Amino acid sequence: MNEYNINDKEFQKTEIYQKYYEENPTFGNLRIKATAANGAIPISNLKIVVRKTIDNNNIIFFEGTTNSSGLIERIKLPTPKQNPNNLDIPNKTTYDIIATYPKENLTLNYQVNMYEDVCVVQNINIVPSLMVSLEVGDITWQ
Repeated sequence: MNEYNINDKEFQKTEIYQKYYEENPTFGNLRIKATAANGAIPISNLKIVVRKTIDNNNIIFFEGTTNSSGLIERIKLPTPKQNPNNLDIPNKTTYDIIATYPKENLTLNYQVNMYEDVCVVQNINIVPSLMVSLEVGDITWQ
C-alpha cells in the first residue's frame, strides 16, 4: 500500500486527489482533546495522524502533536456537500485517527465522521501505566 501526504504537490496532480476533492468539495473541522485521569490531566506531545485509505493508498491529511493543553484545534478536512433536501442522513466522510504516546509505547486508533461546516471533537483518553511518569506542562506526575 502506498502512502501519500495530501499536501504533496506531485500527489495533488493525481487522479485520486482530483476525484476525492470532487466528491468532498466542502470542509469540516476536527478538534483533538487528549487527557488522562477522566479528563483532569491534559496530555501534551501526543502524536496525531489523520488519514484515509483511498483506492488502496493511505493518504495523510494531518500530522502533529497536542499542545500543553492536550489540544489540536481546527484540523480542516474535506467533506461531502450536504443535501438540504435530506438532512435525516447527512453526507459524511470517515477518517482514521492514529494517536501515539511514545512514553507509554501506546497507539490508539479511532474513526471519526466528518460533516460539512461541523466541528467534530475527538476525545482521546490516555491511561498511563503506574511505572511511567506523566508530564503535564512543567510538572511531572509519578
